[in-house]
Amino acid sequence: MGTRRSYGSYNDGCAAAHALDLVGDRWTMIVVRELLLGPQRFTDLQRDVNGIGPTVLTQRLQALEADGVVRRLPAPRPARGELYELTAWGYGLEAVNTALSRWAVASPALPRDADMSPDTVVLAMRAHARPVAAYADERRVALRLTDSRRADAEPVTYLARLGRHGTHLSRPTAPDPAPLHAEVDASTRDWKACLIGGVPLEDLPDVRTAGDLDVVRRLVEATALAGPG
Repeated sequence: MGTRRSYGSYNDGCAAAHALDLVGDRWTMIVVRELLLGPQRFTDLQRDVNGIGPTVLTQRLQALEADGVVRRLPAPRPARGELYELTAWGYGLEAVNTALSRWAVASPALPRDADMSPDTVVLAMRAHARPVAAYADERRVALRLTDSRRADAEPVTYLARLGRHGTHLSRPTAPDPAPLHAEVDASTRDWKACLIGGVPLEDLPDVRTAGDLDVVRRLVEATALAGPG
């Protein structure tokens, strides 16, 4: 199989066309998506990206590294091996991911019943996040999501901060001493049903909450894909 010609080779000087030369191959933006919340190991990427083989994943990571979108770094001790991380320029692709998510949510063919990884659910929340005008002071929620696609999955913890200045979600890399207002434990399937399917929290008994339930409800309202734009 020959190498795919770039749009530039056809005398197309459009920057959008060049962007597609960089990230337009199948799986490339999906690999980028899995790195938007922080560095990952090769095995983590292969586990979380359903359908991608090790050869294709290697090719996509090598191309992204060659183009300056991804870099490799040593795993922090005592762990061994390497991590893949987006460069500062690479992290700019979250705006692209957000735009694609906000555009595609209107598609009648959106696979609303399909599963998602924990990071993908949280990135969807970030893409559609809105301020919560009712809170002058920030509220904080620990969100622990377990991947429904894997029976052996461990929960992944995220921090949501919501208030009148915006709603922000991240995957903390170190303990945060600030107090929490609420905690949520859910499978990705149930949390997605709430955010995308519009299923009320009360109808999802396996979604466990602690603390201020109003804060949890407002987090759902502020990040639901079915909510107001």
